Amino acid sequence: MQGVLAAFRELDAAVHAIEELRSKRLGDLTIYTPTPRHEFEDALGHPSSGVRKFTLVGGLLGVTFGYWIAIWTSEYWPLIVGGKAIASWIPYTIIGFEVMVLVGALSTVFGMFYLARIPRLTMTVGYDPRFSHGDYGIFVAAAPDKFSSVEEVLRRHGAAEVRGER
Repeated sequence: MQGVLAAFRELDAAVHAIEELRSKRLGDLTIYTPTPRHEFEDALGHPSSGVRKFTLVGGLLGVTFGYWIAIWTSEYWPLIVGGKAIASWIPYTIIGFEVMVLVGALSTVFGMFYLARIPRLTMTVGYDPRFSHGDYGIFVAAAPDKFSSVEEVLRRHGAAEVRGER
């Protein structure tokens, strides 16, 4: 992946550079920060997370499985008590709820790992160790013909270093 990497020492300068890069649509952005900052989230304007879809599907599958396993068990090993129904949904709601919570929670954790692409076995393009120690990094994945305009925007906003990456 080709692009331009810039290192910023000030948070505000990096945020203003991100806003201008997004408005000019010069390329895909990857941001490196030592700590999570809401300023970057606001500047990037990411859509809401898709993890909640994993939670919904996992919860629905869990409650379905919980009811099914309880009803199947009571049909397979029936306890006939005074002419009452062998399978009744009211007591099985507890089992359905518990399995829904279990499978929903596990699918949420899976969704977080899957969408975050964890574990990342290789270092990402554009990472510099100083981005873990206080500097902010912006990697712009762009075509080589846009490099000069990307570099100009980054330098204008006060980047400490700007370089091309492969």
